[in-house]
Amino acid sequence: MHGSRIAAVGHYQPAKTLTNEDLAGMVDTSDEWIRSRVGIRTRHIAGPDEPVDELAAHAGAKAVAAAGLAPDAIDLVLVATSTAIDRSPNMAARVAARLGIPSPAAMDVNVVCAGFTHALATADHAVRAGAATRALVIGADKMSEVADWTDRTTCVLVGDGAGAAVVEACAPGEEPGIGPVLWGSVPEMGNAVRIEGTPPRFAQEGQSVYRWATTQLPPLARKACEKAGLTPADLAAVVLHQANLRIIEPLAERIGAVNAVVARDVVNSGNTSAGSIPLALSKLVERGEINHGDPVLLFGFGGNLSYAGQVIRCP
Repeated sequence: MHGSRIAAVGHYQPAKTLTNEDLAGMVDTSDEWIRSRVGIRTRHIAGPDEPVDELAAHAGAKAVAAAGLAPDAIDLVLVATSTAIDRSPNMAARVAARLGIPSPAAMDVNVVCAGFTHALATADHAVRAGAATRALVIGADKMSEVADWTDRTTCVLVGDGAGAAVVEACAPGEEPGIGPVLWGSVPEMGNAVRIEGTPPRFAQEGQSVYRWATTQLPPLARKACEKAGLTPADLAAVVLHQANLRIIEPLAERIGAVNAVVARDVVNSGNTSAGSIPLALSKLVERGEINHGDPVLLFGFGGNLSYAGQVIRCP
């Protein structure tokens, strides 16, 4: 078995933006209140005619093109999302149809905010085992569709968007570009983040999530580095789930990633759930803030309460 690597990444966000000032006209809030508590300034919001699979397909198309591949080179499509409205066809099948991928295995992965890192590990395992040659892995969510726009504690958080990665086998003798995954959950805290009801609505116990993330996540992230044979000081970048700037910044410090670029895409994108990590990663690559081969820690956490992280090499 050979390891796998990320060949290319891509991302997509809807054109419409919603600023903190816009939100102040909708609920009892203000720009100062939002920025001081979560660090968000603006977010992108999809229209009613922009379904989740469309966001995912745009990001996926960019990743496939950046990898220099034709759609028929992809034989596995994984879409991490928790905002799919229909049960069937799933998002992965719809994305495959939109992109003209002829006969892939097509599966959705619903692990909410940790969905992309779970899906990336699954693609890595499939390629290592010889069950897939090249996988398209996408994190995409339309959180605006499940937001309660009367609840100022949650509606200020959410945004819509998608990010994607093409995963392929390493050449013989090549160092793996996707490290071993560290994943798990805290089932007794499963209700801390919820998307439930009819119609489904996003809700969370914000303080519980904050306390867990800032105290329990740093040793888990360090263990993910250890599984990759690195120390946090070796990291060139840290891309955590973009939930809240007030979680991200202290976490990066407590992990010990003293030399790393820290993704802060939440400031301009809000919380895009499964879309947040690949979206932030793709922007770092696009802006040239990280270089080919750089070690980057990805770590997702949130609903269930699930977590998953791995060190990857920048494409």
